Amino acid sequence: MTSMPHLRDHLPFDHPLSPRDGFPHLPFLARMLVHYRADDLWQEDTRHLPASMAALRRKARVFAERYLIPASADIDLAPHPAIGQCHPKAHEILVEAGRQGWLSYFLPPPLGAMDWGRVSHAPVMQCCLVVEEFTRACGGLMLLLSAHHLGVMPLLLSGSPGVLLKFVRPIYQRCQRGDPHLVAFAITEPGAGSDAEDGHGAARYRPGVVATPVPGGYRLKGRKCFISGGDLAQSITVFAALQGEGMESWTCFYVDAGSPGFSVVRTEQKMGMRASGAAELEFNDVFVPDDRIIGGLRHGWALNRATLNASRMPVASMGVGFARAATEAAIDFARSCTLGGKPLLEYQDVQLHLATMVAETRAIRAMVWQEARHAWRPRQLRASACKFHATDRAQKVCEMAMDLMGDRASLHENRVEKIFRDVRLTRIFEGTNQINRLSLIEDWQGELLSGPSGPFVTGV
Repeated sequence: MTSMPHLRDHLPFDHPLSPRDGFPHLPFLARMLVHYRADDLWQEDTRHLPASMAALRRKARVFAERYLIPASADIDLAPHPAIGQCHPKAHEILVEAGRQGWLSYFLPPPLGAMDWGRVSHAPVMQCCLVVEEFTRACGGLMLLLSAHHLGVMPLLLSGSPGVLLKFVRPIYQRCQRGDPHLVAFAITEPGAGSDAEDGHGAARYRPGVVATPVPGGYRLKGRKCFISGGDLAQSITVFAALQGEGMESWTCFYVDAGSPGFSVVRTEQKMGMRASGAAELEFNDVFVPDDRIIGGLRHGWALNRATLNASRMPVASMGVGFARAATEAAIDFARSCTLGGKPLLEYQDVQLHLATMVAETRAIRAMVWQEARHAWRPRQLRASACKFHATDRAQKVCEMAMDLMGDRASLHENRVEKIFRDVRLTRIFEGTNQINRLSLIEDWQGELLSGPSGPFVTGV
């Protein structure tokens, strides 16, 4: 007889036929090859990261569990806020996140808050670690904090030390003082969602936001829509075409939200990620001086695509975070809910269900980490593949959690229905998953087509 706890129809760890009992008794060299430390999976993965990255992951989890989880339900259930208003708890989180460096971690001191021990690791990988932890806690609050980095990204990718010193450093310094300066990224237009993210569509699109040259700068006219964080942003990286030209003239303009002619027209009443607003912005002859042109005239399309390449892997990590949250909620439910006098966890079909959820979650995390750790210059193919595959599979995992929990999945206090509402957006923004599939092929077409001397190698 054994005293060790175990599931019915599974051998206890101290049974003679259990590998966990047999491995420690093998010869020394054999033990070095087969005997393993069975640890919590999250702790095990964290332990295998470089020390500085492991510290970042632990720090992000502590922040998420201390600040995001306690506020998540209340903010999600709160009435739709008026334009420019921020839920008091969300504002407190923004202030604390700024002080702790979560709004400025893409650059090291004296510009930002990135620990010098992490400068040898790709910033995209660092962002992926943080985003997963924040997403697991609350998708909406994660987006409230993360959309700001998307807004800053064109400034970071501009390649201009002057832009970093003049614009990025003051943004980051204000955030670290506990006075958050949020930045939004504005590409989507009422007539162009996918056309702002795909070259084939953009070649035929008539730009909606147009920049007209005037003495000393340009005046912007038009509207942008579905802009994450646009309702609270103090500044916006806005992409506009030059007067009389097409999308090939797209240029990035850094716009102060206090500029005359700028207004937030409306915010969407969203199904998911409700803690973060999605705003429609109007530019009515907004003047932008020449020194706020980012990356140079007509370089906006390349800067936009580079920004998307950098941001799609973190979006994939949102999928990992949602899948992980749904799996953890399903496990808790299977442990606590009983059927026929025993916990659901004791039933083999439930075990099969949970095993699939765990495998799906860990598979997409492995994919994201594999690509992100090398993403100093993110390749479009790799970023798009991560984005569409991870978020598609994450939604499947969330559906599996709802299947397992049945009617109890619809109860807000069980979290899964919120996760299900939140995860859907990951398959839409940063390019729909269909657009990301086409983006993969667009980047890969040189290897798919035949050259003068025969077919190119198309290894995958």
